[in-house]
Amino acid sequence: QKEDIEVTLLPAGHCPGSVMFLFQGDNGTVLYTGDFRLAKGEAARMELLHSGTRVRDIQSVYLDTTFCDPKFYHIPSREECLNGILELVRSWTALSRYHVVWLNCKAAYGYEYLFTNLSEELGIKVHVNKLDMFKNMPEILCHITTDRNTQIHACRHPRDDDCFRGNRLPCGVTSQNGTRLHIISIKPSTMWFGERNK
Repeated sequence: QKEDIEVTLLPAGHCPGSVMFLFQGDNGTVLYTGDFRLAKGEAARMELLHSGTRVRDIQSVYLDTTFCDPKFYHIPSREECLNGILELVRSWTALSRYHVVWLNCKAAYGYEYLFTNLSEELGIKVHVNKLDMFKNMPEILCHITTDRNTQIHACRHPRDDDCFRGNRLPCGVTSQNGTRLHIISIKPSTMWFGERNK
């Protein structure tokens, strides 16, 4: 038995290029999310999830999420997290040019929103190891740099935690102009957030 199925890709918001799959056929409609990150109200603005003025009938949703667990009952919005990080980074980097921030990012992609907003709001480019991984995202290139003499770092090293314990950044920098750096680490991670009780 054969059936024609229409497959539509919808933005998943997880990392650049991530998608959800909407399968539509004679036997109904199925949504497979994959990993996704949608802000409140974002699904309501997706025309393809609607039929006219009403929500499309979807028989099955295959939800792929790490966070379907009571300990993740409340996850702050992306905006709340950004505002908290902005406030912390702004106050720390204002102390002196030797006060630097290390964004301890565990994945290679998915932090572009954070890098872009920090750079725009504070006028400080974010240090990354290489620019080539972002070559297909030209809109971020003016917000990142390979110059290690910046106050915000998202450089990576296989043993990040060991680097930080030695009061040096993963890129190896410990001082600027002979003056020792004062480093704070921010771990932008929902997993880490969920492991904390408060």
